[in-house]
Amino acid sequence: MASSLADGAAARDMDARLAERLVQLRTERGWSLEQLAERSGVSRATLSRMERNETSPTTALLGRLCTAYNKTMSRLLVEVEAEAPSLLRAVAQPVRTDGDTGFRRRDVSPPMPGLNGEMIEGELPPDVSIPYEAPPAAGLEHHLWLLAGRLEVGLGPRAFVLQPGDSLRFRLFGPSRYVSGPAGARYVLAMVQP
Repeated sequence: MASSLADGAAARDMDARLAERLVQLRTERGWSLEQLAERSGVSRATLSRMERNETSPTTALLGRLCTAYNKTMSRLLVEVEAEAPSLLRAVAQPVRTDGDTGFRRRDVSPPMPGLNGEMIEGELPPDVSIPYEAPPAAGLEHHLWLLAGRLEVGLGPRAFVLQPGDSLRFRLFGPSRYVSGPAGARYVLAMVQP
């Protein structure tokens, strides 16, 4: 019971730091909430609630904000963490679960200053689809390795169906989507900034 209370407190603390960082990013650019809403496609009211830490952003909403700020989600999340050490034990790797889709993301190797790559482990529950309207950074290099389940990766008009052990390499310039099969999907994704 004490562990789950500590986990809850850590998640609330992370959400508070994320809300603060979202305010900083917007104000650093001199954008109003209306301007950010226009750039991200997220309503002004939702942006305001996120910045006041009244609601935790879904993966899809965070993806839209990352696109507006030209950042990967991992890079944004590491900005609200303490300085990342070179060795990151499994128990210390940040994990975020999207309340809407159940998508679980583990930052296996989060971004660090001076390094252009990062690696995540993603777990999608069965039959879930997560669309992204645009990449967080045009030309972002991806290396995806499917560990278990089935995963369809849509890149613009093209779709690739992966089975366990398959890998997919691509640079992302447009919309994408991840669709899990009936047994879900578990994968490792390495990304390198252009």
